[in-house]
Amino acid sequence: MKCQEATGDSISRRRLLGSMTALGAETALRAAQSRKPNILVILADDLGYGDLSAWGGRDLKTPSIDALVASGVRFDRFYANSPVCSPTRAALLSGCYPDTVGVPGVIRTDPGNSWGCLAADAQLLPGCLRGAGYHSAIVGKWHLGLEAPNLPLRRGFDRFHGFLGDMMDDYHHHRRHDRNYMRLNDREIDPKGHATDLFTDWAIEYLRSRRGQAQPFFLYLAYNAPHAPIQPPEDWLERVKRREPGIGEKRAKLVALIEHMDAGIGRVMSALRAGGQLENTLVFFVSDNGGDLATGASCGSLHGGKGQMYEGGIRVPMCAAWPGHVAPGSRSDRVGLTMDLFATICEAAGARPKAGIDGVSLLPEMARRAQRTIQRDLVWMRREGGLEFAGRDFYALRRGDWKLLQNTAFQPYELFDLANDPGETRNLAKAQPKVYRELVAALMLHVQRAGRVPWQQPA
Repeated sequence: MKCQEATGDSISRRRLLGSMTALGAETALRAAQSRKPNILVILADDLGYGDLSAWGGRDLKTPSIDALVASGVRFDRFYANSPVCSPTRAALLSGCYPDTVGVPGVIRTDPGNSWGCLAADAQLLPGCLRGAGYHSAIVGKWHLGLEAPNLPLRRGFDRFHGFLGDMMDDYHHHRRHDRNYMRLNDREIDPKGHATDLFTDWAIEYLRSRRGQAQPFFLYLAYNAPHAPIQPPEDWLERVKRREPGIGEKRAKLVALIEHMDAGIGRVMSALRAGGQLENTLVFFVSDNGGDLATGASCGSLHGGKGQMYEGGIRVPMCAAWPGHVAPGSRSDRVGLTMDLFATICEAAGARPKAGIDGVSLLPEMARRAQRTIQRDLVWMRREGGLEFAGRDFYALRRGDWKLLQNTAFQPYELFDLANDPGETRNLAKAQPKVYRELVAALMLHVQRAGRVPWQQPA
């Protein structure tokens, strides 16, 4: 009897301890879920919609990005805010249409061919996150200004390790028009190595510096790959040629450059995992615009490419992963723009942006929470120089499945029904005059709003 009583007491104690352990585990889980997440945004440069194996690319292998897609949600109808670099980056960091923050076109070294100046009153993401307790860093390509006040540290980042300019003339020498735009914070540096490897190494260095820190971080990792010039490491190029017999030289170089970047992303994700940071990190991967067809890029079945208002120029691959919050292997057909990442990140971080941003949080969609359907017009713009554009701007607007676009500054507007004509082959401008007029009227309202914002560098 004593033994049986002792056994009963032991069972009771074990049940009590088990309940306490379960409660402790649940409390710990809730605490972990309530912690502010780290944020990692990985931005590729000129990556086409068809240039990832997860998006149907058949002659290239991108296992690291594919794994990231599999671990979270893939957005099938995601758009860059512009078909070129600077405006999309301005939208990402401001949460606004780029021409409403002074960046309608590409910012360049030559002031006679530079088409933007980031507005002084634009609130950028690192500044907004600072109010929520974040440490922010940018590694890689900035492309939103070459001098004060539009430098990363002046616009809210705590650390900058990368390249100020629009593109590098050489991935190994890191110059643009014989100028060195490589910086560590405000200091000019002259590192050795392939730019993709450098940016990967610097991102890993930053992640390691944040290990064990209570303060959450925001890391914006902006590769310049696979932007021209297409210069993959030689061993990566030879690997592609051996694996893909019959592939052309131009395409082989681009595939190798993309695969090299993918390997770097894999190293970054491994560093997150090794540092115990991955489980509490919200990761985004996206491209700044469509693929550059002149370099051999593939935009899949989409019409057009970089620089154009057709789908191939603005529709881009995007995925997001956040363990415990985003279901692995999920997909969304929600239409989103780069500027929506600003609002999404702010919601996830508990940050409060100032009123008036254009972006809308995608977090409810990512977390599969009930949400109301948001009806909004979407606008794209580009201002450009040269004989083809003469310094003028041109636009596209989407309302539902209707898309109005002007592909150059001097081309008549076209109207497409994307639901029935995703390849944009049938111009319905004359067949649907009412829709055409309504979309033109909506676009004019945006043009008037953005026209109030100066975009030129002060004299």
